[in-house]
Amino acid sequence: MNKKKVCVVGMGVMGTGIVQVCVQAGYDTSVVTKDDGSLERGLGIIRKDISRLAKKGRITQEDADKILDAVSGNGTSNLKEGAKDADIVIEAVYEDMDVKREVFKELDRICPEHTIFGSNTSTFPITTLGAVTKRPDKVIGMHFMNPVPLMPGVEVIKSLLTSEETVKAAQEFLKSLGKETVVVNDYPGFVTSRMMCLILNEAVKMLERGLATVEDIDKILKLSFNWPQGPFQLLDLIGIDIVVAVLNTIYNETGWERFKPAVRMTQMVEAGWTGRKVGKGFYDYP
Repeated sequence: MNKKKVCVVGMGVMGTGIVQVCVQAGYDTSVVTKDDGSLERGLGIIRKDISRLAKKGRITQEDADKILDAVSGNGTSNLKEGAKDADIVIEAVYEDMDVKREVFKELDRICPEHTIFGSNTSTFPITTLGAVTKRPDKVIGMHFMNPVPLMPGVEVIKSLLTSEETVKAAQEFLKSLGKETVVVNDYPGFVTSRMMCLILNEAVKMLERGLATVEDIDKILKLSFNWPQGPFQLLDLIGIDIVVAVLNTIYNETGWERFKPAVRMTQMVEAGWTGRKVGKGFYDYP
């Protein structure tokens, strides 16, 4: 992989993890956020993760300091400043198609012709994102898993317009981050989101019908399937609002009733109880 300059757009839960693994792999990594507050929050998350790795002896304190210095010195809220020299841009903004399309349109004007655009979207069509650019052959899905530094798999989504050259380059890049890839075709929810969100949605419907409690559903699935966490713990980790957005996208695209979000989840989103990131979801987080 001869590409050296990476730009990550977005510093939410996924963006911070992507930034971290890119910097740890030795890439010159810039970060673009919507404002200084988003940058500081993202840096705080990375500091905690890096400090934890250093305490466990997985990296040296010297390497931890280098990573933090590299990230801290390359953050901006100006997309042109952050992406103008990038060889690869990874978009990791909130799951809103209008926002993502605007980001891709702007990137297309800013970046060199050779730049590859990757999207971390968990459900939106890559073909649609590529179509707003003049380089749809260089637009590809790079769906990282949460938490990014720990999860080895990345779902690579090839649209109708993505070239084989771009697929190969994306796989080489992701391999250099220590990730394993599986290439899938462009379809609502792809493989991972389509399957996992269906399971999570069904767990909430079981709760609504009084089949079992949150704790007991989590417990029996962990004991039965050797999962590290139950569906409600995972919902809180991902963000209930994110899962609802994914389900709605698949439901609207396909009309499949089984993907219509459970009422309890939509109510929790309206109440602002979206999981760990706000301190309250199906569990409380002081």
